[in-house]
Amino acid sequence: RWTVIVVPQGSPQTKPRALNYALQFCRGSLLTIYDAEDVPEPNQLREVARKFSGAGEKLACLQAQLSFYNPNENWLTRQFTVEYATLFGLILPALASHNLPLPLGGTSNHFRTRNLRQIGGWDPYNVTEDADLGLRLARLGFRTGVVESLTYEEANTQLLNWLRQRARWIKGFMQTWLVHMRNPVKTGRELGPTGFWTLQAFTAGIFVSALFHPFFIAVTLWYLALGPLSPSFLLTVLNCLSLELFALGYCVTMLAGCVALRKRGLGGWWFTIASMPFYWLLISVAAWLALWQFVFAPFTWNKTEHGLSKLQV
Repeated sequence: RWTVIVVPQGSPQTKPRALNYALQFCRGSLLTIYDAEDVPEPNQLREVARKFSGAGEKLACLQAQLSFYNPNENWLTRQFTVEYATLFGLILPALASHNLPLPLGGTSNHFRTRNLRQIGGWDPYNVTEDADLGLRLARLGFRTGVVESLTYEEANTQLLNWLRQRARWIKGFMQTWLVHMRNPVKTGRELGPTGFWTLQAFTAGIFVSALFHPFFIAVTLWYLALGPLSPSFLLTVLNCLSLELFALGYCVTMLAGCVALRKRGLGGWWFTIASMPFYWLLISVAAWLALWQFVFAPFTWNKTEHGLSKLQV
């Protein structure tokens, strides 16, 4: 019952190019993407089929919730688990309930095959083709929903591997933001005001906040240790408001992590929750690595018989 498809040689040698090649061989009305190590819950495909059958034609995709089967392996896997539990258990369902664009996860995506063909499949040059596809579906008037069924993956256990993976993801968000902001007026008209700002939050917001987070930490520590640089009353008020907002952001994110873990049946991770700020600093390291790769090492020339004529990202 399995057909192994070998993708012909060519470029770019990416997952989305392989998916586009395999798409032409798909015969069913529904199409699902799983990664090789995925362990989906046994009822997931039936649940997805039921939800599609009871929905309108505009529902083009359902995203299952991703989790890990090795959450307790080390501190890094526990942080990764909190992050995924919050994203797939709280944030994406909230976006879907308000019909806002969803940045898809890279696996457990369930599509109507004809809709996927209508929009041209995946962008073979985008390293976060899943996030890009979710935004394109929204821009073209399709809806994306979520299902509660879980798919278990293996969390990255090695710091260097995690940094490379996270840098690739953040680089993809940079790329996706630039692609969809080539014509911001058109994008805003297609997504509407709320959808447009959702796009900003889940693309530019991710990499900009990660890049500048260490500097805000440094300024905050400076202020707490030495006081304001200027005795101005207005500046003091602004500094206090900024510090309050900073602390509130930390508390809300940690509280969301606690709620998400409780929904997963994982309790007592108090040290993991308390040490989340150190994980966020690691994300900042990955963001600067991603920026360096994006600026200095994103381009390769494809040599053809007519010379260097094709630029690839």
